[in-house]
Amino acid sequence: MTTKMIIEMGFIGRTLKSAGIVGLVILIFGSYYFGFNPALSVFTGIIWGMVNLYFLSALVRLTLRPEGAEKAAALVIVLIKFPLLYFVGYLIMTSNFFNPLLLVAGFTINLLVIVLKAAGRALLKLDYVDGNEEQKSLKSV
Repeated sequence: MTTKMIIEMGFIGRTLKSAGIVGLVILIFGSYYFGFNPALSVFTGIIWGMVNLYFLSALVRLTLRPEGAEKAAALVIVLIKFPLLYFVGYLIMTSNFFNPLLLVAGFTINLLVIVLKAAGRALLKLDYVDGNEEQKSLKSV
């Protein structure tokens, strides 16, 4: 009885959706409990982190392919991600409107969502198949 791992490409997409939902919950309830500006700071950090993760996954998918890298598309992603996205992140961090500590908290919520989703999938063994059984995976997790 052999066990092999099934790699699923939808993990990043589900992570982005989950992080977006967490961000909206933080914006709504955080505005009520902590005020609009702190909640908006965390929400902005989450959105920036989601955009960063999206461009990073696009870059990895364009460059690490069995048929070879799509160099032109990867170059466009690199030119958007590194100078433009990080310059916007710098402007957000140095503005007086957002709290830098809450922005950093928002940046890290995406990583927390990734860790929790991966740990949940590993604990529930959703990415493994045994022998000739079909994949035991709940697509909504």
